[in-house]
Amino acid sequence: MRPKHGVDPHALAIVRLGVDVPYEQAWALQRRVHAKRIAGELTDTVLLLEHAPVYTAGRRTAPHERPADGTPVIDVDRGGRVTWHGPGQLVAYPVIAITDVVTYICRLEEAMIQICADFGVTARRATGRAGVWAAGDPSLGLPDRQLGAVGIRVTGGVTMHGFALNCANDPRWFNRIVPCGIPDVGVSSLSAETGRRIVVEEVLPIAEKRLAEALGMEPFDLHEEDLMRR
Repeated sequence: MRPKHGVDPHALAIVRLGVDVPYEQAWALQRRVHAKRIAGELTDTVLLLEHAPVYTAGRRTAPHERPADGTPVIDVDRGGRVTWHGPGQLVAYPVIAITDVVTYICRLEEAMIQICADFGVTARRATGRAGVWAAGDPSLGLPDRQLGAVGIRVTGGVTMHGFALNCANDPRWFNRIVPCGIPDVGVSSLSAETGRRIVVEEVLPIAEKRLAEALGMEPFDLHEEDLMRR
């Protein structure tokens, strides 16, 4: 149920931004929502979208992890390292108040694990690695494969950035970088793991449900044009 007055601590506003969203546009919107959340003018909010193709680099990105061919990279203020966003990948930017960073990251990972399970894909955490993974088989020379990545920033007790889950994206975009700074691993998607095309539009309603469950919140839909009027 949509909160009627003020900030409801149990409500999570779901805002779908659509496809081919330029990274800078979404980043600017995040900052505006973040400021309003800190000021108590907005309830906890998550932005869901597909980006236009873009490489972004977190604060811990090393020079050798960037594209060797000079492909442009946007340096951002999140944690983590270099990654790619683009069509076929679901990106979620929760802007919410938290008290414990480790617990919050675990909840984002749990949401992705449950989404994958809903599509018959077994995903897990990997020690020393953020995100969620499909397990490899060393006896067959098959590496672990990253299905979803996490990179966040917390300022004033409120989060920015979030997670990216590979649904039907082209894995060749990752060939130019060392994804998330982790060598000798693979990148996969729900489509690749199941053998059928699973697009973001199919994943969205399940992702909304699983993220709200992981965060212990009640979701409600909010249109983008209403977001900054609140």
